Amino acid sequence: MGLIPFDEASRRLRVVGQSYLGVREIPIARIIGSVDRSRDFDRNFRPQRGLSDSRLASLRSAFPDGGMPAIDVFEVGGAYFVEDGHHRVALARERRAEFIDAQVTRLQTNYEVGPDVDVCQLVHTEQQRVLLEESGLSRARPEASIEFTLLDGYTQLREIIKAHGYDLGRRRGILPSPEEVADDWFDEVYVPGVEAARRASLPELYASWHSTDADLFLWLYQLRRDLRAFDPTIDFDAASHHARQLNLGRRRKRDHLRYGRRPLPQRHDRPPPT
Repeated sequence: MGLIPFDEASRRLRVVGQSYLGVREIPIARIIGSVDRSRDFDRNFRPQRGLSDSRLASLRSAFPDGGMPAIDVFEVGGAYFVEDGHHRVALARERRAEFIDAQVTRLQTNYEVGPDVDVCQLVHTEQQRVLLEESGLSRARPEASIEFTLLDGYTQLREIIKAHGYDLGRRRGILPSPEEVADDWFDEVYVPGVEAARRASLPELYASWHSTDADLFLWLYQLRRDLRAFDPTIDFDAASHHARQLNLGRRRKRDHLRYGRRPLPQRHDRPPPT
């Protein structure tokens, strides 16, 4: 796994503030990215280019006892991205140091960035945020947790909620707000679909797939839609019963396990500006 480019994290995670924290000791294990040299080092800060060997040799000679000038980093969600001092981090890792001095600038975000994050997980997080904000769910149902294993689930669900809004507007004879659409969809469509899946024990049946409630809802919604072409009375319970009789196949399971990710968890206790 390579270093995470800083612009990927700062672009995909919503930054809500910035503050300079000064020099402090930071855990090396939480240094996961770089501002402009993500291709020059791997995730463990092993140099990927031969020119770094002489630089490391020079640092070993200059700082034989381990004390080195502070590096410069940005902190995003508890993870660190090196702006200056990549070789110092490489040498500290080589010496199995656990901490390093750093000048820290914090970019505040609502997400917790773990040490094993990859770019795909950042994309998942961004797409989840876009879904919740554009659909109105983040305002109508801020407690709602909707996570997909595969990335295209967010796009498909946005279209489903838009279609629900169109139908809701026709029934009411007035254009509903995004929050009204989200609230009605959540109560009248999403929750019934999830509850039907649970009554049919689909979460247990597909436990090895690491499927989420949203994964199962989307599958049932599509299955119910297809079955209604033959019987318009089909509901989520009937679709769930039918789902238990289907073999989704090894390829779909493989895709879930190989390409599946989860969005980053949100931080409800963001540190105040320092």
